[in-house]
Order: sequence, then C-alpha cells, then structure tokens
Amino acid sequence: MRTDTPPAVRLSDYRPYPYRVDSVRLEFDLQPDATRVLAKLKLSRIASEATPLRLDGEQLELVSLKLNGEALDESAYAVDAESLTIHQPGEAFELAIETLISPETNTALSGLYMSGGRFCTQCEAEGFRRITYFPDRPDVLAPYTVRIEAPKQFPFLLSNGNPLAAGKLEANRHFAEWDDPHPKPSYLFALVAGDFDVLEDAFTTRSGRPAKLAIYVEKGDAPRAAYAMDALKRSMRWDEDVFGREYDLDIFQIVAVRDFNFGAMENKGLNIFNSAYVLADGETATDADFEAIESIVAHEYFHNWTGNRITCRDWFQLCLKEGLTVYRDQEFSQDMRSRGVRRIKDVIRLRARQFAEDGGPLAHAVRPDAYARIDNLYTATVYEKGSEIIRMLRQLIGEQAFWSGMDKYFEKHDGDAATIEDFIACFQPFTDEDLAAFSHWYAQAGTPSVEAETSFDSATGAATLSLKQATRPTPGQPDKRALPIPLRVALFDDNGAKLTTAHNQQHADEHTIVLHAPEAEFVFENVGSPPLISLNRGFSAPIRLSDGLDEQSRCRLAGADDDAFASWNGLQQVARNIMIDAARSGEDVDPQRAATWATAVRQAVEGAVAQDTELAALLLHIPTVSDLTQEITPADPDLIHRQRLDLRRTLAKELEALLTEHASHPSEGPDAMSADAVGRRAMKSMALSLLSTLGAAHEQLILGAFNEARTMTESLAGLSALSGIDSPAFDDALARFEAKWKSMPLIMDKWYSVQASSPRADIRKRLETLRGRSDFDLKNPNRVRALAAAFGMNNTVAFNAPDGWGYDFLASIIREVDGLNPALSARLATAFESWRGLTADRQEKAQATLEALAGSGLSQNAADIVGRALAQD
Repeated sequence: MRTDTPPAVRLSDYRPYPYRVDSVRLEFDLQPDATRVLAKLKLSRIASEATPLRLDGEQLELVSLKLNGEALDESAYAVDAESLTIHQPGEAFELAIETLISPETNTALSGLYMSGGRFCTQCEAEGFRRITYFPDRPDVLAPYTVRIEAPKQFPFLLSNGNPLAAGKLEANRHFAEWDDPHPKPSYLFALVAGDFDVLEDAFTTRSGRPAKLAIYVEKGDAPRAAYAMDALKRSMRWDEDVFGREYDLDIFQIVAVRDFNFGAMENKGLNIFNSAYVLADGETATDADFEAIESIVAHEYFHNWTGNRITCRDWFQLCLKEGLTVYRDQEFSQDMRSRGVRRIKDVIRLRARQFAEDGGPLAHAVRPDAYARIDNLYTATVYEKGSEIIRMLRQLIGEQAFWSGMDKYFEKHDGDAATIEDFIACFQPFTDEDLAAFSHWYAQAGTPSVEAETSFDSATGAATLSLKQATRPTPGQPDKRALPIPLRVALFDDNGAKLTTAHNQQHADEHTIVLHAPEAEFVFENVGSPPLISLNRGFSAPIRLSDGLDEQSRCRLAGADDDAFASWNGLQQVARNIMIDAARSGEDVDPQRAATWATAVRQAVEGAVAQDTELAALLLHIPTVSDLTQEITPADPDLIHRQRLDLRRTLAKELEALLTEHASHPSEGPDAMSADAVGRRAMKSMALSLLSTLGAAHEQLILGAFNEARTMTESLAGLSALSGIDSPAFDDALARFEAKWKSMPLIMDKWYSVQASSPRADIRKRLETLRGRSDFDLKNPNRVRALAAAFGMNNTVAFNAPDGWGYDFLASIIREVDGLNPALSARLATAFESWRGLTADRQEKAQATLEALAGSGLSQNAADIVGRALAQD
C-alpha cells in the first residue's frame, strides 16, 4: 500500500493486547515460490469483556482457518490487506491458520525471504506479519516450537532455541524441530534453511553449563569467521564478569547472509548477520572491519538479556533495548581495546550521525511520543544518544547505585516487556538524585549547548565556573527545559600540573558536577592561581560545549590533559573555530592561527606516538565538512571544503617529515593484529591521507604504499589517498584492485564506496558509470549503500553541488529502490536531513527534489522521511 501521509502511531494510544498467547507452534513446508506456513496458537482472553481477535498480516494468502479444530465460516472472520479479525473467538481457544507466502519474490527483505539461494528471516520490527497472521507486537510473548520441512538441497534447517528432532522424509525431503522455552515476542522469531560451511566451537558458562557455538557462512568462508567466533566467546565471558549475565540455551548460532537490511539481528539463539559483520581476515578486511565485527557480535549477544529476556513493551521503548545494549557493547569494546581511543571514535560517530539528526527536520526524542513508520525509528538518536543517557545515569548516581539498579532491573523484569519508567524505577531506591527529572533526557529532542566562563579570586584562592545551558527548538518541541547535565571536571595550573581542589567539601583531582538549572555556578577551592579547566572529560554528557578558553590556553591544556578525549577534543575545537570563522567571513583560514594550531598538534602527536600510536593518528583527524555544516548557517560546502583542505595542508607541511616516516613504514602483513600493529596502520593511513593534500609531491610514496600493501587497511588507505590527487594513478590503482578482488562482493563494496566518497572533479560521470555496471544490484542493500549512501552521506561537497545534480542522482536511486525495499529507500532519503542549513541556491534545488520525490508515489517508509524533511515546524 502506498500513501503520501503515513498514519501516526502515538504512545498515548497504547493499550495492552486483550489476549494472551499461551503457546505457538509453527510448521513450515519450504519452497522458494510457495512456502506453506501452519500456525497453531493457543490463546486466552485477558480483557474483562469479550472483544474481537485482531491479528496482523500482510501479503499473505489465507489457505485455511480453524477455531478449536473446526473450519470457520467466512462470516465469522474478516480479512483485509493488513489484518485478520475473528469476531467471536471465545475465552480460551486454539487457532490453526494456514497461509501461503512467496519468499523468492520478497525483495523488501522483511519476513521470510531468499538470499543467495537460502531461506532466512528478518522479523524486527514488523516482519513476522509477512509470515503468518499474529499479534505482531513486542508485548505479546510466548514459547515457540517450530517444525521445518524442506528439500535436502537445504541441508541445514535452523530456528530459535534448542534442537528437538531431525530426520528424513519421503521424496528427498527432511525435517528439523526446534523448541525455544523462553517466551519471546514475534519480532525475535528466526528461521534459516540452506547449505553452509560451519565453524563450530563451545563455551562453558561460569555455572558449568555447556553451550555449543556455530557460525554458518558461505562455502569456503569458515576460516574468515574465526574472529567473529573469538569475539562471541569474549562477549559471553565479559557479560558474566561485568553484568553477571549467563547464556541460557544449549546452543548459540550465527548465520551470515549477503542480503540484509541492517547490521545484524539478535533473534533468540539464532542471530542473523549481514556477512560484512562476520567475515574477516587481515588480507580482506580492514582494522575498522575487525572493530565493527567485535562490536556488533557483542551487541547482538548482549541483547540476549537486554532485548530478549527483557524486551520492550511497545516500539516507543525501542531505546530501552537498543540504547542500553549499545552502552554495553561500547563498554565491552573499551575493555578490549584502548578506552581513550574507543571513546573518541564513539564521539566522532555520535557527532557525525546523531548531532546532525538532532539539528535537522528529522530530530526526534530518544523515546518519541509518535511515529509514522517504526522502521524509521532505528536511528542514531535511539541507539547512540540512548547509550549516552545510560552513561550519564552511571555518572550521575555513582558506581554502587548503578550496579545495584542494574541487578534489580534484571531480577525484577526478567521475562517482561518493560518500559523506560520500569528501568528508571529500578535505580531510584539507590540514589537521592531526582531520576524523574533525569528521565526528560528520553523525552526531549535536540542537543543541549553549554557555555562556560571561569573566574578566579586571588584573595580566596577559589575558582568559579559559571555554566549556562540551552537547547534549540526541534520539530514538535518549540519549548525546551533545562536538563540535568553531569560533567566531569578537572583543573590544571598554568604549568600543566593537575590540581587537587575542593568542591562541596570533597577534595579530589577530578569532580563530577551536575548542571540542573539554565544557569549555575560551581566553586573550586585550594586552586592557588588562575586555572585551566578541563570540562566534560570523557564526553560525560552529549552536549555542544563552549569552554570559554582562548585558543592558546586550549592548546596548552590539550598538551597537559591526562584525559584522552579532552586532549583530543581541545585540538578539535581549535581547528573547528578556525574553519568556522573563515567560512563565516568567506575568506581563507587565518595562516597564523592555523600555524599555531598545527604546532600544538605536532607536539601532541610526538608525545602520543610512542605510547598509543592509534591515539596519535586520531589527533590528526579534524572535523569533516559535514560536521562543520551543522554549525554554519547558511553553509557552503564547497567553501568549507577548500578551507578544510587548506588547514589539512598546513598540518601536513608542519608534520611532513614525521608523516613521511610513517607513510613509508613497511607493510607487516595480514597476521600482524596486535594493538601496536593496528596503531601503526592507523598512523600510516592518516599519514597517507594528509600527504595527499600536498599533491604530486608524494604521489609516488602513496602509490608505493598501495602497491606494497599486504593488508586491506593499507590497500584502502592508499587507494583513498590517491583519490585526492589529480592524476591517472587513482584509476590505474582502481583497475588493479578490481582485477584482484572482483569475485569478492564485500571487498568490491569498498571499491564502490571509495569512488562514491571521492571529491574528484569527474564524480558525476563516475557515479553514472558505477550505477550502470552489471554488478550494481538494486536488490542488494550492501551494494546500494556502497554507492548511494556513501555518496549522499560521505561526499558532502558533490552531493550538495549548487546545480542540484547530486540531489537528483540520489533521488533517482531512491525511486528505483523504493518499489523493491522501502526500508532501504527511506534510509537513503535521510541524506537530505540538513538541507535547510545550506545556502539559498542549494536549498532551492534540494526542496524541488524533495517535492518531486513526495509526489512520486513513495512507500510509507520513504514518504515519512521525505515528508518530515519538507515539513515546516
């Protein structure tokens, strides 16, 4: 069904389902073109009065319907495009519903579909209703048993829970039965059938329970799943050690598929993954890929408790399972790697994705009060900002209260469909903080801005920190309230020494202060001299901060600060201010300010490189064009790009000798996976990128690094660096890369992305050429994202070309994809979220493109995004 105005779903309209599903038995007769599904449901009415039974269902052919063993007359029920309603089902009854579906024509990849000749499912958020008629909502929990029958060409028949039975049938067919004793909502159902290679292992929980582990992959790919298996075992042990959570089934399985709309899905006991987040070795995957696999494997496993054992009452509570689980996977990754480096990377991602979302027409609360399409609520706000709220809660109430509250949450709500209120209530008994006030973080959209000013009283030796907070209006929320903002603070003297100070009669070298009101003052005693204040250390709150320091003081503090994030962020802020001032004036960056900043960066890098080379590489990162367009109105991406390039050239010249040394470091090979080796590759990659800004002077060095690369990290770093140099070397390197990797789709996705993200003058022609290739498949989300999302999200300059061709290019792909996969087309449309902050000529072109899209008969998913992007609030 298509409509220009998707109907709103409102939190205030929530009502419990009037029936309880006591048990579910599903029987599948698998055929690619016509799969028969028999659903046997036992239900009981829990509503006080008789009410019709409404079951969700889409794109189903109803074959038969029985109530308590008797076929129902057509007058006893009604079927429409979205539901099956039984008028008088009774108080306790059994239903048998037989439906027919076509997995091979399901290009939306929601429900049961085919990927690479294999059956697989994706039921979150509302895909189960494409399999059978059912109350497809997260607060209806039931135990499931499943029987799968299929031809033997599909040797592995998998579902949730523990295996019950398996055997042969007639006509070259076989079956398998599975039992999941843990009640779950329908969105956690999973089924996979096909032929795979399997990597097997085992894990014993701390209480002595054995669990089999298995990862199913394409034929020949089992060795490349070894890192994912290692990450899984480390995740299982970490969850026991840190959160006290054990695994609860006899087997845990992961299946990697090529066609998948998301990163992975936490189905109980049978996780289904995008193969990009399972398969890796040093030759075919980047260090960033390894990090992503570690994080996503952990995330999906951690959902076993925060999402599965305790699920969400309704989809408005999505942040309860996702924000909490992102927090858990971030903490896991920080424990596995450098905490400072991981925190900086998390903040870079948050600022790039979530701050942009919070600042545009698609802004919404972490728990909104309404939505049009639930698929469009899987956002950086729900995930990343939701995680930051958990982190703030821990900072606000302290370690003992946080862990006591977590334990209470698991104990009290195991087996429940819970709400944010349920979660927060578990912490209130252990703290004097007003958590009702803190909960407004879930309800209020927008990124708070905090301004700081410091004064010093030489007579008393006290420093006073004055803070003000404000949040800009967002769609549907013109008026904002002050939020409790916990900030980690440390004071340094003019020589860079960290001070032990007194605040609220507590003596420490670091304090946590909480800004509750629009304005407040905080006094620190025993200071001695005018201090440099390190504020929001560790990014303790997701805010925009103006710290009140001049650039010289900020650079000096960055060199002394013992908090990795604060040191990095101080230098980032100097670079940001230099570029913002230049963009607002329309002039070149100030060469003196740029030189002073570059010297400070060099000193910081030289100090860090021997201790943490990956941190040293991050110190060379500067805000992107996309980041800067959020803070400049109206924004001219071309101008910002030129100014940013000038600043990067200044940095490259300042560090040219050091960068050349690291860029020349020999490739250590795919087996070098230690933290030191990863750091050296990060530094080499950044060195190649910066040296490319100096043009032909270092072309041969960069080309040599590409030619000699023995890891995918170095190969892509060389390729990306060459894309920034105006010479034929880039296309020559692309041809050689393609010749080597053309049979491996995941690697060719990277080949597409490098080109789509490049700011080269021929980008328009290049995109059309890529789009016309025979291996560009609109039905494969990974390949579409590699071209269209990489262009719309990463290539800010070309996408926002003044004549509007970039908008038209992406819009044409959105229209093509929309008829096949509405969830994917809607996600592509979010690239338009910042159009109102651009120059007038760009706004005019973007608006015309969006209006044309809105009038082109889009799916509800895409129409929701486009409509919100156009809305005036």
